[in-house]
Amino acid sequence: MKQGAARSDYLDWLAQALAATEAFAPLPDGDAVVGFATGYDAADIAPFVTSLRAVFDGAVALVVDQDADLRAFLARHEVMAVDAPVWRGWTPHPVMQRFVAFAGLLGDRPGAALACDVRDVIFQAPPFDPAPQGLEAFVEADGPLADHAFNMKYLRALFGQAQADRMADRACLCVGTLVGPRAEVSRLSRLILALASAPRSEIGGAFGADQAAFNLAIHRGLVGATVRANYGRVATLGLTPGERLRFADGHVVNPDGGISPIVHQHDRHPHLDAPVHARWGAGLEHRKRVRPKSAGQKLEKLKASLRRRMPELR
Repeated sequence: MKQGAARSDYLDWLAQALAATEAFAPLPDGDAVVGFATGYDAADIAPFVTSLRAVFDGAVALVVDQDADLRAFLARHEVMAVDAPVWRGWTPHPVMQRFVAFAGLLGDRPGAALACDVRDVIFQAPPFDPAPQGLEAFVEADGPLADHAFNMKYLRALFGQAQADRMADRACLCVGTLVGPRAEVSRLSRLILALASAPRSEIGGAFGADQAAFNLAIHRGLVGATVRANYGRVATLGLTPGERLRFADGHVVNPDGGISPIVHQHDRHPHLDAPVHARWGAGLEHRKRVRPKSAGQKLEKLKASLRRRMPELR
């Protein structure tokens, strides 16, 4: 008896996505920083760009919209503006689309890579000092995954209750900053795309699926990586109590008094966000992290949520 082919919106998109990774022209050999910044303008990403260029003169590429002012800003700072892939039919959340660009831009080339969030990341020292010897995964919070309902929700949705239970005592790792040799970050990006197809439904394209796939890949040994504590090369601050953080002498200072080269989620803390923007915002508008959504955006979000709750196609 002939077995019918599996199908779902995510699988249809994944076929396009894996082909698209091969359509990118990889950046020149050497250390590189890449990010996915669609939906943002120059004011949103100025702190990322200006702080990075203060400490790093290597290749930087951002996937951005067709915004002339934004692209002119990037050109002034010698940042490559990359067109986002054009998809047929259903598309996942940008947090999943970005791994297509990461894989394609980094390629199987020598050098170190940082593939990261853009709007809420700044730099305080060279990101590749010391040079990574392999993949590095960074803890984002005290306590295990079991303490973080958001992460457990998407682990259950993508991989089932049993897998979520087996990982509940593991460290909560953040997918917003991936560091390692370029070829390894590229392969990890393709693995995350593949893992998100496990439930064969649109849940694989949701905000949060990236975090679940990343934690499973690291904690179940699907790739080799060194887990780094928070406040080292990377400081992820979203879940750090604000009173433990301060801004002094132009830097975000960690609870232990140290200064991390890469700072993620500083904008969750107003007493850090304001001085960071004053230093690195290039004189542009200081944007709020959360913006009001239009009626159309709210409707689309509701429709997407309903589709993810429909039975999977078998």
